[in-house]
Amino acid sequence: MIPLKDLNKSRTVPVVTTFLVVACFIVFFYELAAGKYVMYFIHAFGVIPYEITHGVDIPPPDPLTPYGNLISHQYLHGGFFHIIGNMLFLWIFGDNVEDYFGKIPFFLFYTFCGIVAALIQVFAYPDSVAPLIGASGAISGVLGAYFILYPDARIVTLVFLGFFIDIIVIPAYIWILFWFLMQFLSLLSTASVGGAGVAWFAHIGGFLTGLLIAKGLISRKGRPVKAI
Repeated sequence: MIPLKDLNKSRTVPVVTTFLVVACFIVFFYELAAGKYVMYFIHAFGVIPYEITHGVDIPPPDPLTPYGNLISHQYLHGGFFHIIGNMLFLWIFGDNVEDYFGKIPFFLFYTFCGIVAALIQVFAYPDSVAPLIGASGAISGVLGAYFILYPDARIVTLVFLGFFIDIIVIPAYIWILFWFLMQFLSLLSTASVGGAGVAWFAHIGGFLTGLLIAKGLISRKGRPVKAI
C-alpha cells in the first residue's frame, strides 16, 4: 500500500515539515554530487553503532562526534527510493502533527524521535560498524503521533492486488496498524541477519516514542479538532 494523501486539512502552513523535506533533498543532492566520496560522507555523518557503544571514533573522523551524528544521520539517505518514500510519508502525515504540536515543539519532537529510534537500533546491534542513515526513525515517530491524534482521518491509498491496481480510502488507524504490522513482521524475519540492511528496530522504536509522546500531550491538551 502506498499513501497518496490524507483527507485531513491542516489549519496552519506546515513550515517545519516543508523545511525538513527540503533539507533532506538538499543533503541528498549533495550526496549525489559527492560521487566516489559519498561513502566517506555517509560514514562521517551517519550513526555507527560501535562508535556509540564503545565511545570511539572510527575513521573517517566525525566532525560532529559520534553522538552529534544521532541528529545528522536523519538528513542522509541511501538512494532515490529511500528518500522519496520517506519524504512522501513525512509530507502526508507531518503537517497535521506539526499543526497540533506547534512549529518549534514539532521540530524538537521529530528530532527526538529520530535520536531515540537510532539509539534503539544501536543497542540492538551494538557491535555493528554499518552506518545508520535516514529519516525513517523520526518519521515513524510522526506516524505514531498521527495514530493517536487523528485515528479517524482518511488516507487515500494506492493498493496493489496481484495484477490489479486500485485507489481506496482507509481510516488512518487501520492504515498505520497495517504499516506497523509490516515493520514488526519484517523485524522478526530479518533480526538474525542484522535487519537485512533496514533498521527495523529504529522504525518500531521511533513509532512507539511518537505514540507515547502524543498520548501524553492529549492527556494535557485534549484531542485536536476532528479531522475533515
